[in-house]
Amino acid sequence: MRPAAIARVWLGAGQAHETVAVPGVALGPADALVAVELSTVCGSDVHTVAGHRPAPTPLVLGHESVGRVIAVGDDGVKTVDGSDLRVGDRVVWSVTVSCGACDRCSAGHPQKCRSLHKYGHERIGPRWELTGAFATHVHLCAGTAIVRVPEALPSAVLAPASCAAATAWAAVGRGAAGRDLEGRRVLVYGAGLVGLSAVAIAADAGAEVTVVDPLPARRAFAERFGGTAATIASEPADIVIEASGHAVADAFAAADVGGTVVLVGSVFPADAVPFDAESAVRRLLTVTGVHNYTARELAAATAFLAGTGRAYPFADAVGAVFPLDDVDAAIAAASVPDAPLRVAVNPR
Repeated sequence: MRPAAIARVWLGAGQAHETVAVPGVALGPADALVAVELSTVCGSDVHTVAGHRPAPTPLVLGHESVGRVIAVGDDGVKTVDGSDLRVGDRVVWSVTVSCGACDRCSAGHPQKCRSLHKYGHERIGPRWELTGAFATHVHLCAGTAIVRVPEALPSAVLAPASCAAATAWAAVGRGAAGRDLEGRRVLVYGAGLVGLSAVAIAADAGAEVTVVDPLPARRAFAERFGGTAATIASEPADIVIEASGHAVADAFAAADVGGTVVLVGSVFPADAVPFDAESAVRRLLTVTGVHNYTARELAAATAFLAGTGRAYPFADAVGAVFPLDDVDAAIAAASVPDAPLRVAVNPR
């Protein structure tokens, strides 16, 4: 490659990123190489750098991105809709790489594949150096869900789609469980980008959505995504989506008889939460967890953003944009209490 691809490599807690040049990429027959257009800093990136979650090093962080295909393996690559991936396609891709054949993949849980790999979470190694999105390019391996996206949709909307929007789509879908959301009472704890995406998705489907968050700025933003903002839940809900990781007990308490509690925010170590089994039994509760998503959910979330989701201010969720050389500053900016929903990194 001329010029060589550049990746910013994280070496461990307390250490600054270092630059690694990757002059050549060995694509497998069903792999693809993508030039990164924009990446955003997810909360998991912040937690990793802060030492709050284990991670193998050296590591290229970043898994929320949009980019353009510049090379495809000899056997070709299919997108989620079954069409051929072409050089020049603008795409987003799943955070996970799955085999598609193990018992978990066959059961509809590819995000928990027996041989799972994850972008932005893997130690770099020979033949797969471009493993994360804080780089000029990402090497997409066979088993990655790839979705072609519209040229006109802003990169600030698309970059978080492969984490926040797709996870939120999965959470709302799990809560609905095939039921029509028209008139349903949906309660979302946490007005981060996953929570706000869930608010918009549910509101767009006709639900009456309330979002609870302690921060006034986040509550004000939630109103623009179709929800009614509050500091506490005022009435029981049919579907409760806990997207913060800090209000699990409140989420259990807020579910109405026959309700569903969807846990999606508990992705970091925290104290155990008491669980009143008798109350859950008597209220006929369903409790379910969502972690990552399937290829179909990524495609559906992206279609929402490109369709009726345009009515919601997803582009405004991204605040400051940093150059790739300043990825440490970008992560620091995303770590402060009053940080924007997303900080971006632009390698171009």
